[in-house]
Amino acid sequence: MRFLPALTKVAALGAAAVLAAGALTACGDDASNTADNPYGLLQAGVLRTGTLTDAPPNVYLKDGKFTGFDNDLLTAVAAKIGLKVEFVGTDFSALLSQVNNHKFDVGSSSITITEARKKTVDFGNGYDFGYFGLDVPAGSSITGFDQLAGKRVVVVQGTVQDDYATGQNLNPVRVPDYNGALNQLKAGTADAWIAPAEIGEKTAADSGGKVKVAAKQLSPAPTAYAVAKGNDKLREALNKGLDEVIADGTWTRLQAQYYPGRPIPADFKPGSGTVPVPSAPAATEPSASASAAS
Repeated sequence: MRFLPALTKVAALGAAAVLAAGALTACGDDASNTADNPYGLLQAGVLRTGTLTDAPPNVYLKDGKFTGFDNDLLTAVAAKIGLKVEFVGTDFSALLSQVNNHKFDVGSSSITITEARKKTVDFGNGYDFGYFGLDVPAGSSITGFDQLAGKRVVVVQGTVQDDYATGQNLNPVRVPDYNGALNQLKAGTADAWIAPAEIGEKTAADSGGKVKVAAKQLSPAPTAYAVAKGNDKLREALNKGLDEVIADGTWTRLQAQYYPGRPIPADFKPGSGTVPVPSAPAATEPSASASAAS
């Protein structure tokens, strides 16, 4: 029995040595991962990005590929900092929480910067501006945002249009996606849809005369990519890449491609605001004429 305390002490020391060795190994792994993955991405070298499938020309799925102004711009930005982009479709209402919970490294969906959203995610510098659109059924007497009181107004849940309608005490009907909002108008269960302007314009143009755009107004804040709170390294790298694609003309080219003829507000400066913005090319591809703000 005299030997038991000594044996117990030896066993404890052995266990401590094993734990210490494991801790040193773990620290070594962390250092390696940090060197290979400086931005804390879900997969080193790959920017896993949550986006939407149904919001052209900003973010959408075409021929099995995610594209649109926001996504094409992000792909160019990521290339500047040595990253590839993997896009994954999701609902806008869940996007910001999914970014902050690290399901995605970045959110890309014309996300308007708001103080409320800053409580959930961090934002990079603004890369675009947007307009609200007001879609109504053909034959509607509604001609402006000031006529919505007492009307049944539909919005996509969690968007800046939702924020606007709620702030105006319109008690909006909330749906998970843009197709759901359009279906409300078609079914006659909504009097108006507050939408990102270019989505509203495209919807009206494709409706065969069943839907029309009643009004449009400038969104109050720029749009930006969202990252998890506290991921300053990724946010700063994206800001740097954004300035580089502004300087090399990519931002201007994509603006002309996706929003031909759309005037840029005089006080809007993309990125850090310190980089000269090249002039737009003379010829552009046809597309929608105003940008979204979600």
